Amino acid sequence: MTTPLCANAPKGVSHASYHPKHAPPYKSFSSYVRARGPVLLRTARSLTANPSDAEDLLQTALTKTYVAWDRIEDHRALDVYVRRALVNTRTSQWRKRKVDEFACEELPEPAGLPAPDPAEEQVLHDAMWRAVMKLPDRQRAMVVLRYYEDLSEVQTAEVLGVSVGTVKSAVSRALGKLRQDPELVPVR
Repeated sequence: MTTPLCANAPKGVSHASYHPKHAPPYKSFSSYVRARGPVLLRTARSLTANPSDAEDLLQTALTKTYVAWDRIEDHRALDVYVRRALVNTRTSQWRKRKVDEFACEELPEPAGLPAPDPAEEQVLHDAMWRAVMKLPDRQRAMVVLRYYEDLSEVQTAEVLGVSVGTVKSAVSRALGKLRQDPELVPVR
């Protein structure tokens, strides 16, 4: 049985006996990045939660590698060098992170609006339903489907078996009547 050849292995060297130390050194930094970039990006993604941060982290580590390219004697150990740069850079970023929370005596949040009175909300709710009940049946059905059931104009038209234009005009007339209702005037 013949052992398959490794794609990166020199001719005649089987996959089983192939070890990266037999790999030829990379001729240039760009050839190294083209060949190993995807693998190194996976490593960077394992160090960060955000894919964009992983790309930034890898770029920073590759920049450090580029600066040291001529000083790296054994180009077969480049992956180790870049991985160490990734980890060190990520550790430095984590240590330098800015803390935006400060202890203070007063809360920085502005005082919000007072909570609405539940009784007033119920009065408004009842007045609105009385006004809706005064509408003609067809307009009332369209208003209820559009605003209480939160259906689109198309969905409302389908449910009632009318055109979208009919829904638009009927709802517009119904809202006009609701605006004129004397019980709802104080709400405006």
